[in-house]
Amino acid sequence: MLFNLNGFASAQKVIQLSYCSIDEDHLRMDCKYSLPSESSEVFCKYTHGERLFDTTDPSEEQHAPFKKRAKARIFPGNICRLLYKNLPNGKSTFTCNIKVGDSAPVTKTSVVEKKLLLPCSAWSVLLQSCSGLLLTLMTFPMLLEIHWL
Repeated sequence: MLFNLNGFASAQKVIQLSYCSIDEDHLRMDCKYSLPSESSEVFCKYTHGERLFDTTDPSEEQHAPFKKRAKARIFPGNICRLLYKNLPNGKSTFTCNIKVGDSAPVTKTSVVEKKLLLPCSAWSVLLQSCSGLLLTLMTFPMLLEIHWL
């Protein structure tokens, strides 16, 4: 299951910040954002204070300790994903930063507690991203079968 945090901004905005565990010590964090229609190139980065986990902006340099532990990528559907290896025990703070052209970046921060992380799964992603209506439509054929038994 993924956890949600909603954020708002003016021109572009971070809609949702979700996270789950890929493996016992590996974190996946998805930062879903929206953009104005006239958007230029988009860059995303994940930070902890001044420390840069990773970025899609080639002009910024990743903080040395994270070069083999963190990777940020932009995916279709306006999603910036961070894969982070060897998540430490306890709580860790992650900030998603989305920047379009010369506009000010929009950010959303989340505190992740390792012991509370749930595993990533297709079902949890589906529940996270779909509306109740879609879920109802998917289960409707199954409900009809039960009725006819």
